[in-house]
Formats: sequence, structure tokens, C-alpha cells
Amino acid sequence: MAPEFNSDDPCPCGSGKCFGVCCGPFLKGAPASDARALMRSRYTAFVLKDVDYLLQTWHETTRPKNLELDETVWKSLKVSVYLPLSETSARVKFAAKGADPEGRAFTLREDSRFVKENGRWYYVDGKFK
Repeated sequence: MAPEFNSDDPCPCGSGKCFGVCCGPFLKGAPASDARALMRSRYTAFVLKDVDYLLQTWHETTRPKNLELDETVWKSLKVSVYLPLSETSARVKFAAKGADPEGRAFTLREDSRFVKENGRWYYVDGKFK
């Protein structure tokens, strides 16, 4: 079962802001201001198991038809590099810590690519490290 967050709760993305002013608006449909904000909101969507948001923010050229999330418990996110390449493309490197359904801890490291089309940022793909 996905955790629930109130507007005043700390945002799962680790920004230090409350959910209602950080990732909450993006998950309700507001466009992300940049690729880093989209990355953080996608992490929050993984925490909340919001499959619809994940698919909506995945670029159509690489988006899977279906997405099934396991019972991973996401613990923290650290964005290490935000690299705007142009007005419409960027890369974000991050490390996300979690625990698998058996409770084993792991760290996922990814170098992600993002593009902006029609005023919205989309996740394209990423290379795992």
C-alpha cells in the first residue's frame, strides 16, 4: 500500500519543502518548472505508487504500455547533477535509496535524460550506474 501525504507533510523527494508546495502540485497536473523538478516529482510518484503520473510524464517514444510497481519502499533521493543542455533538454543524475519487499537495502543510481515539448518536461530514459 502506498503512503499518503498531506500538503503540510515534508515532501518525499527530500527538498525540505512541504509536499503541498513541492511535488504535490505537479502530481495534480501543474507542469514541472525544469527537468530537476520533474525528476523529484517522479521520485515522489514512485513513493506514492502513482502509476498514472509516471506514465503521463514519460516521453511517448520510450513509455511502456503498462507499468507495474513492486512493493519497494523508497527511503531517500539525492540529486547529484542537474545539467540543462538547452531550453528543451537536460540530464539529471541521482541516487535513490530503497528497500526491496524482503527489506534488503539498495541504492539505485541513474543518469536520466529529459526533454521539454509543448511546455512540459518528460522523462526519456536513463542509464543505471
